[in-house]
Amino acid sequence: MGGRNGKKLHKWRINFHRPFLKSDNNKKEPPQEFICPISNSLMFDPVVVSSGQTFERLSVQVCKDLEVTPTLPDGSNPDFSNVIPNLALRSTIQNWCSESGFEHTNPPEYSEVESIVSSSMGFCLMNRDNSSLRLSERELINGVAETPPVLFCHAASELNRRNFYSSSSSEESVIANATPRLPFANRPSCFSASSSPSTSSEFIVSDEVSSNNSATSEDENFANKMKSSDVFEQEQAVILLRKITRTNEEARVSLCTERLLFALKQLLISRYTALQTNAAAALVNISLAKVNKIKIVRAGIIPLLIDILKNGFQESQEHATGAIFSLALEDENRTAIGVLGALPPLLHALRSGHGTTRTDAAMALCHLTLVQSNRAKIIKLGAVGTLLGLLKDPAVAARVVVVVVNIAACAEGRSALLDANAVECLVGMLRIGNESGSGSTRENCVAALYSLSRGSLRFNGLARDARMAEVLQEVVESGSGHAREKARRILLTLRERDEEEEGRDDEEVDWEAVMVGGVNRVRRRVERSHGRNSTMF
Repeated sequence: MGGRNGKKLHKWRINFHRPFLKSDNNKKEPPQEFICPISNSLMFDPVVVSSGQTFERLSVQVCKDLEVTPTLPDGSNPDFSNVIPNLALRSTIQNWCSESGFEHTNPPEYSEVESIVSSSMGFCLMNRDNSSLRLSERELINGVAETPPVLFCHAASELNRRNFYSSSSSEESVIANATPRLPFANRPSCFSASSSPSTSSEFIVSDEVSSNNSATSEDENFANKMKSSDVFEQEQAVILLRKITRTNEEARVSLCTERLLFALKQLLISRYTALQTNAAAALVNISLAKVNKIKIVRAGIIPLLIDILKNGFQESQEHATGAIFSLALEDENRTAIGVLGALPPLLHALRSGHGTTRTDAAMALCHLTLVQSNRAKIIKLGAVGTLLGLLKDPAVAARVVVVVVNIAACAEGRSALLDANAVECLVGMLRIGNESGSGSTRENCVAALYSLSRGSLRFNGLARDARMAEVLQEVVESGSGHAREKARRILLTLRERDEEEEGRDDEEVDWEAVMVGGVNRVRRRVERSHGRNSTMF
């Protein structure tokens, strides 16, 4: 296989389908994302590698020591050059073990992982330094395709924006903390079933490519053409893929295979505008099928979408944002998307993007902040003030207020919002909502204020400064059911706290009298005010 001092790691296809855990029938099996693809065991110290996948740290170290780069089921090869601790996933695994009664994971043994990797390579560990490889091993090495490096050029302004897309036609409610939210689309704004492909020039789909529709292994035909050395053939294939998956729901499911996703990944990193843009748009279409969402995230596509948001072509950024929004609709994807670093570029797109990019970024954040770990990341990024500032922007305010409601669901979020003067911002937005009759915006503003009012000693003073009572009274008189009830509760809380403060003011000690006449004199005065048996002082 070559010495350890070689500059290049050999690539070996490793069997990823070994039985990994046994448990009682009464116990749940661990979710697949908790299992290391190399050791096939519950991860103890998960790490995210440069290519976006997650492995057990020791498995990565063993592969480096053995100079092995495994080939994943989708045909890709992970990049082990850098590893980042996945603390969120580690905590999630530990919590799952506690809740499900599963035995907590122990650190894996180096020898065990080494044995698994060695046996998967098809030869004994003791012979790994033998320079004379069997013929089958040479064929295996030669048969594994090299993975091209990820290359991007910064061309965010090279492509003129096209208005090929319209808003979604189907909607659903975003619900967090049992509070009704705005009726929002469950499809990205960049998607429209009636739109036509966007490319940098006009393309004609050849009969040869079109004939793939009737092929038995359609995904293989698409993948082969998208891997072609002919850029024009790649373009024709990805345009046709985008066209088919736009309206054909069955095609979205049947074509979402490891082979096709791997081919799409190669186009997402392309420096050709048409390839990158249409690949991102096709991915949006494929992601609309619920059964595909987890599969796409596990294929390692999120890091590529994040790179497009940072460095991709402008129209590609629209579709990349839409794809992240679509994938964030799935509960199981939200933590992973946050861990992989999607929040900062989404916040930047929300603040500085254009059109549908801003809309889909806002919607992605609405769903991602339903997870506490992502709320904590938003707060640590110092983005609370930015979000409150965006409440004044009518283009995204209705969606941003949902993000604010989600952040207000946790104690640290409430504290950060109060520090950033959220009460005044929300009351101002609520005042506009009362005047314009925007029921959904008004309901979400009241929901955010209701969360902020819980257990906060500062809330009453901030509410008085913002003259919130008169605005809430309007909601009580003319608002919807949920908004009216929450407004009434806030007013009741304010009144009770005001009465408590007035009671404390009446019983305040006159410290000047204490200095002059002593405590007994003050006590006699308090007794005359409250009765001799009063215990208020």
